[in-house]
Amino acid sequence: MNNIKQYVQENKERFLNELIELLKIPSVSADSAYSHDVIATADVVKASLEKAGCDFVEMCETPGYPIVYGEKIIDKSLPTVLVYGHYDVQPPDPIELWTSPPFEPVIKTTDIHPEGAIFARGACDDKGQMYMHVKAFEYMIANDCLPCNVKFMIEGEEEVGSKSLSWFVERNQEKLANDVILISDTGMISNQQPSITTGLRGLSYVEVEVTGPNRDLHSGLYGGAVANPINILTKMIASLHDENNHITIPGFYDNVEELSLEERAEMAKAPFSLEKYKKSIDIGDIHGEAGYTTNERNSIRPTLDVNGIWGGYTGEGAKTVIASKAFAKISMRLVPNQDWQEITELFKKHFESIAPKSVTVLVKPHHGGQGYVTPIDSIGYKAANMAYTETFGIPAIPVRSGGSIPIVALFEKELKSKTILMGFGLDSDAIHSPNEHFGVFNYLKGIETIPLFYKYFVELSK
Repeated sequence: MNNIKQYVQENKERFLNELIELLKIPSVSADSAYSHDVIATADVVKASLEKAGCDFVEMCETPGYPIVYGEKIIDKSLPTVLVYGHYDVQPPDPIELWTSPPFEPVIKTTDIHPEGAIFARGACDDKGQMYMHVKAFEYMIANDCLPCNVKFMIEGEEEVGSKSLSWFVERNQEKLANDVILISDTGMISNQQPSITTGLRGLSYVEVEVTGPNRDLHSGLYGGAVANPINILTKMIASLHDENNHITIPGFYDNVEELSLEERAEMAKAPFSLEKYKKSIDIGDIHGEAGYTTNERNSIRPTLDVNGIWGGYTGEGAKTVIASKAFAKISMRLVPNQDWQEITELFKKHFESIAPKSVTVLVKPHHGGQGYVTPIDSIGYKAANMAYTETFGIPAIPVRSGGSIPIVALFEKELKSKTILMGFGLDSDAIHSPNEHFGVFNYLKGIETIPLFYKYFVELSK
C-alpha cells in the first residue's frame, strides 16, 4: 500500500467527478415525491461497486427502499470487514438559505477548506463518506492489495429511521457475518487532529398534537374564554426543562450512565475553543445543562429539543384566529443505558399528565434507537488509530459524539460484532442544514486512510 497517495492524486479529478454526479440525484427518502430518485441513486451505487471490483452485487428488496449489497470474498479463512453507509439524504429545506442549489454540486474554497469543499446535500452525510469506501476498495483491487474479505451494505432509509435495514439484518445474519463493521457517517475534530467516535447517543423522536376547540375560532369572540392550543403547547414544552436546563420528565435520568471524573478529564484533552465555537454558529453565549461543559452537554448527557412547531395562521398578513390544533416535533438524545422505548413511554405519560383539561393531547412516537460505545482496547479501534496516525502523522483522539446512528446498536445485537466509526467530516460541514459541504482534503484523505485500516486490522487479528 505504499502507492496510496500516488493513486489518489492520479485519480483525484475522476474521484471528485464521480461523487459530484452521485450528489446531483436528489435521493430524499423522507419525501415520496423523490422516490424515483432514491431508486436511481441505489442503481448508481450498485454500478459503482461492480465497477470497483466486487464479485457479487445485488439490489436487495425490502419493505421500503432497496439495500445495495456487494462482496469480495478472497479467502474464507481471512477476516471479513462489513462496510455500512447510506445513499439517502436529508430534505434540502429551506432552499432559500443555500448559496448554491443543493443538488447542483459546486466546489468552493472556505477558510476551513482552502483546497475547496463540495457544496451539495449529502456531500458529507453520507454520500461523500460512503463513496470514500467504494474508492478505497477500488484502490485495493486495482493494486492487488486487498488483505481480507469485504462486504458492503448500503441502505436508502437512514434519514428516516432505517426501519427496513432492521428488517433486512434480522433476516440475513449469515450473509452479513463479519469480524468488524466499518462506518464513515461521523466526523473528526479537525483536519490537523483526527479523532475516532467511540460513543453515540440514542434517540427517541415523537410528534405531539394538542387540540382545543373543534374548529378555528375568531380570537376576538373567543379569546380569553377558551384554551388556545398554541399557548398551551408552548407552556407544556417550556415546562420540560427546569431553571438548570435539567429535563423534568420523571424517571428520565434513572439509567443515565455517569462518567467518572477521570473519564471526563480525558474528554477535556480534546482541543476546543469556546470562543471559536460561539463564533462558528454566531451566538452570543452558550446554553445548556448546569454543571457540564459544552462538549459534555452534546455527547455524554441526554437532551430534549423541539425540532419543529406549528399551528394557526402563518401566511402573509393577519388572520385573527385561535387555532383548533397545535403541533410539535420533539427529539430526545439519549446516553448508554437509556432505553429509547422506555424513554418514549415516559415522555408520553408525562406530557399527557401535564395537559390541562381544556385540551386533549396526542403523542405519536416516530422512531428511535439505542446508544452505543466502542471499547478503545478493541482490535478495530487500534487498527483505525494506526491508520489515522500514518496518514495524518498524529494519533487520533477518542471522542463521544452527540449524534445518533441507531443501527449501530442493532448491528451488535444481531451480528455480534463491533462497529468502528471512521468519520472524516467536520462539525462545520453543515450536515442537515443549508450549504452542507465536504472538504476535498477530507474526501481524499478518507480514501487514503481506509485501506490502511484493512491492513492493520488483518495484522492485529493474526
